[in-house]
Amino acid sequence: MTSETIHRYTLLVDFLGRTLGPDYEIALHDLERGRPAIVAIANGHISGRDIGAPLTNIAMQIITERYYETHDYRLNYRGETDNGKVLRCSTFFIKNERGALVGLLCINFDDSRYRELSDRVFRLCHPDDYADRNIHIDTIFSPMPEEVGENETFYSSISAATEHALLSVMDGRSVPPERLTQDEKLEVVGLLNQRGIFMLKGAVNDVAEQLACSPASIYRYLSRLNREKRQQPEKP
Repeated sequence: MTSETIHRYTLLVDFLGRTLGPDYEIALHDLERGRPAIVAIANGHISGRDIGAPLTNIAMQIITERYYETHDYRLNYRGETDNGKVLRCSTFFIKNERGALVGLLCINFDDSRYRELSDRVFRLCHPDDYADRNIHIDTIFSPMPEEVGENETFYSSISAATEHALLSVMDGRSVPPERLTQDEKLEVVGLLNQRGIFMLKGAVNDVAEQLACSPASIYRYLSRLNREKRQQPEKP
């Protein structure tokens, strides 16, 4: 059940979506429910998401790394949609009176219409062949080196989120997931856990299917990882 705090922000989603216009997607994630998900969204055509869509990879990272404990928001990082559009993303951390994170208010700006306009302006003052050879809008708008990192990825379903996370942690491995040894599967589950993928309801079943093992095996791996973490000495 959505809390009163989150409910108040649903009104802000509609307000910001109407005020900023169709190039801004506004998404509200409720983290107090058993299944963290979008509970309100404006201009969802930008990322192709709707109410009920799961957390993004960056949102899960923010939660697992407890970034919100020392910051109130994260500004101007890159996201990329399924159809290749690059978005400028910012997230505000909604906290309760105890400082616990209860929600995320995300604003994702799609500047593709402005890039197209810039291209047409350049072609008004330069010959087309000159513009093709010397002016590249994507390069002009590319991030600075210190800004380069993992792009935010938007998921319409939990299965899409788990598939993307598994592909990321399997990158560079020479065997498919179902052929991993038990120790290798333990390592993969640990990496997925670090990404926060198991906070999504149903992720255990999806990962189990992709690793060709039972959900009980995934729970055993997680239990072992948690036990080993507790046994590690605390850093001074």
